[in-house]
Amino acid sequence: MLKNYVLILVAAMLGLFALGARADYQPMAEKVVDNVYAIVGPLGQRSAENDGLNANFGFVVTPRGVILIDSGASLLGAKKIEAAIAKVTKQPVRWVVNTGSQDHRWLGNDYFAGKGAEVIALSRTAATQAEYAAQHMDGMKRFLGERMQGTQPLPAPKTLAGQSATLERGGETLELTVTNAHFPGDAWIWLPKQRVMFSGDLVYVDRLLGVLPWSSVKNGQQAFKALAALKPARIVPGHGRVCDQAQAQRETGDYYDFLAGKVGAAAKDMEPMDATLDRYADLPAFKHLDNYEGLHRANMNRAFTEFESQ
Repeated sequence: MLKNYVLILVAAMLGLFALGARADYQPMAEKVVDNVYAIVGPLGQRSAENDGLNANFGFVVTPRGVILIDSGASLLGAKKIEAAIAKVTKQPVRWVVNTGSQDHRWLGNDYFAGKGAEVIALSRTAATQAEYAAQHMDGMKRFLGERMQGTQPLPAPKTLAGQSATLERGGETLELTVTNAHFPGDAWIWLPKQRVMFSGDLVYVDRLLGVLPWSSVKNGQQAFKALAALKPARIVPGHGRVCDQAQAQRETGDYYDFLAGKVGAAAKDMEPMDATLDRYADLPAFKHLDNYEGLHRANMNRAFTEFESQ
């Protein structure tokens, strides 16, 4: 009986801990250009302390309301994003545009929709959101515990057909293009007037990009080259500081080229995987990036497997 009581007490304390004591992280907005802002999240893992906001978000302030780019990983995370916006403008969030279908890109959709915002994504993005909704909710509950209470998955109700689409809202133009790189249905959002790129999870700086089981290095390399051709003045990456094209090329574009050009080529030549991974285990150009030690070998493994099957 005493043992059970202790276990219940510990569980209750952990629940309270997750619910409030560790949730000190407050996102802050920074101006990119003109009326465009970025919210740059921490580089580490999702946690109860950061409410899953370990990614970058952004917004555009218009005379008719705010266009929010990505909505956070939970109801509480969405509220934190809303609070960061409120420090910049009194305009409400009237539109939410999702760049992707990974949890922290869209699990805050329901919160903003409940306040009257129109939630928009490319149709491929929304379809992947629906496909992975249960899996993402389970995963976020493991990270956030009780802080996921009240979060409801809402795939974007307003969908745009095709691989790319132009969206006009609040007097602003947003061009969405599918990348299918980090996650199926991922997209970038290009603001042609401001020449600002919200890359979604196509671009990582300051930390190494992650190649997941469902990622595509081939798609990532192609999409990055298309992004570079636009010559953006500023890039808001999926993770890391707002940057210029040169930094994005060094820390993401060159890494895609390495994975495709070296690891992919070895796979096509039917070289042994372990020998290839050992040969490229030490890459000085990327070792300074966060998560290099934990991700680099797994990234090469998945890149090898992708190109081996082609």
